[in-house]
Amino acid sequence: MSEAANYSAERLTEDGVEILVLRDARAKTEVRIAPKVGNNAYSMKVNGNEIFFFPHAKVGDWAAKPGMVGNPFLAPWANRIEGDSYWVNGKRYLLNEGLGNYRKDGNGLPIHGLIVYAKDWTVASLKADDTGGASAVSRLVHHRDAGRAAQFPFAHTIEMTYRLKDGALDVETSVANESSEALPVMIGYHTYYQIPGVPRDQWKVHVAARDHVVLGPKLTPTGETKPVAVADPMPLAGTQLDDVFTGLTAGAGGWTPFWVEGGGKRITVEYGPKYTVSVIYAPPGREFICFEPMTGVTNQFNLAHGGKFAGLLQKVEPGQLWVESFRVKASGF
Repeated sequence: MSEAANYSAERLTEDGVEILVLRDARAKTEVRIAPKVGNNAYSMKVNGNEIFFFPHAKVGDWAAKPGMVGNPFLAPWANRIEGDSYWVNGKRYLLNEGLGNYRKDGNGLPIHGLIVYAKDWTVASLKADDTGGASAVSRLVHHRDAGRAAQFPFAHTIEMTYRLKDGALDVETSVANESSEALPVMIGYHTYYQIPGVPRDQWKVHVAARDHVVLGPKLTPTGETKPVAVADPMPLAGTQLDDVFTGLTAGAGGWTPFWVEGGGKRITVEYGPKYTVSVIYAPPGREFICFEPMTGVTNQFNLAHGGKFAGLLQKVEPGQLWVESFRVKASGF
């Protein structure tokens, strides 16, 4: 355990699950991370209020049968790929369904990459001090897993840093290209937020984007966009969302703020500038909303190869590092 006057960082076992706990005493905020379940920060409590969606009484129940809750990390592709193949650097790569290491959506499309529930994250650092706050750093070497390497044959290492400071959670991701050619970076987070005690139909949402990506019947982009034409803020009552936005409108310091509020409470999610796309997911009848920072649109690899949204495709050269953050703040709790 590492602790300072205001911050602490602790490693412990709960229900047989290794977890990391970051605490900010002054802001009454606590974050819990499960390294061996996709390095997911599955819980963020502010003044005792759970602002991440985690509908489990025990972390062991979730770890035994993982589902999409908390802060899932999506890589090496976020969202969907149209079909059973993708294009990178002018070459077509086939996905092998027989390896059984990726999920499909209701339309049979590969979705959310290969490491949502990965067990091979290793904790590199856990510390707390009054200058840097409470932080946890974990690493995953993509190509050490033969099945992952077969599906996405680009050697790289991912490092994720959760940092809790001044009541805000910063999630920094770095991708080190250890391959011999340019590595496409098509990652994202599918974070689930809730406002406990306030019904969904009383929530309102700020969409910080100019362009609404037009989707086809399988929820993959057609290549077209239209102007965002929603109220600001937009009431969630009577609305369902599984929408893709780009042309994000940055605020102070280049951060793009999305938020949901209700009952005088607000959760703000600020995207760093390399997160150029946002997916917002808010299905009807469910008490959560997802603000998903992405480095490209759904099916980005294949669309870029076809000349659509090519300017959004980010790559990191051999031996180089890609780094970006998003952060979560809460008020009124």
